[in-house]
Amino acid sequence: MQFIKYFGNDAYENIAMDSWLLYNLKPTEPVFALWQNKRAIIVGQNQNTFGEINQEYVDTHDVQVVRRVSGGGAVYHDLGNICFTFFVPVEHSSSVNFKRFVQPMQDALQSIGIEAQITGRNDLEVDGKKVSGNAQRYAGGYLMHHGTLLWDTDVDAMVHALNVADEKFMTKAAKSVRARVGNIKDYAPQTKTLDKFIEALTYYLSDKGRDGELILTDVQKAGIESWRKDKFATWEWNYGQSPKFDFQNHAKYQGGSIDVLANVEHGLIQKLNFTGDFLGVRDWREIENRLIGQPFSPQTIEKQLTPEDVQQYFGDITQAELAALFTGDIAE
Repeated sequence: MQFIKYFGNDAYENIAMDSWLLYNLKPTEPVFALWQNKRAIIVGQNQNTFGEINQEYVDTHDVQVVRRVSGGGAVYHDLGNICFTFFVPVEHSSSVNFKRFVQPMQDALQSIGIEAQITGRNDLEVDGKKVSGNAQRYAGGYLMHHGTLLWDTDVDAMVHALNVADEKFMTKAAKSVRARVGNIKDYAPQTKTLDKFIEALTYYLSDKGRDGELILTDVQKAGIESWRKDKFATWEWNYGQSPKFDFQNHAKYQGGSIDVLANVEHGLIQKLNFTGDFLGVRDWREIENRLIGQPFSPQTIEKQLTPEDVQQYFGDITQAELAALFTGDIAE
């Protein structure tokens, strides 16, 4: 197979590139890519982003959040993770078989001494631990099969970034299935580094180097950059495409206890209610319309309500404390 080199480690760009190539590359033979993202969470097309990520952790640790066009659950990427994509001509979507496309990665791993096994429909495991998850999207006679290979991923960061209090999000969106994960590095020959690992995979998948690089034109590159800017780097796609959901949260602060209940659609607040024993001197409903129709985000509180507003309507509860209610991660 020929291979394509992605442009860098920006998740918005790489996910845009995955999607643009699916719809526009139109190869006559299978093509593959090996690529990496800096810290990012990639959510499935049909998922509720708000219910999959720890927004506070994402904000404080500069984690990119991107929605892909394939299904499946949310995954964490960093520079210890290798992503792979196959672009394959397929006559009809009914002929798609997950195992057919997971098999080359199993073979590649086994070729360098890593005893990987296919489990379930679309995972690879080593020593009983998940090291790879996969997803697919079919369009216009072409299949994009992409997945991850956990080489030396920061599992602690993964756990924190995807740690969400599920009971606070009531939605029909598909939830991710958390699995026991492992890193391939722990099972690889000691001489292998990340670069050597990528080099070995490329050598194997390119028929021992016989198939070279497919070079994109400037026009193709411009198309990918346009998709990044206009879609994959936007709040409207990554958050606003989330299915309708209801949200509730509770906190007890020095200034009193407070509960928030919100109805959210297209990522925007449709209905909102605050209850609790907070001691505001004015009825918070006077400012309700400032929040309706705004993005469901702690930044909305900070943009729409000044600290003086919050003091008037919520007493000794601070602006930061009120905003924190919208993260879903309040320490009781």
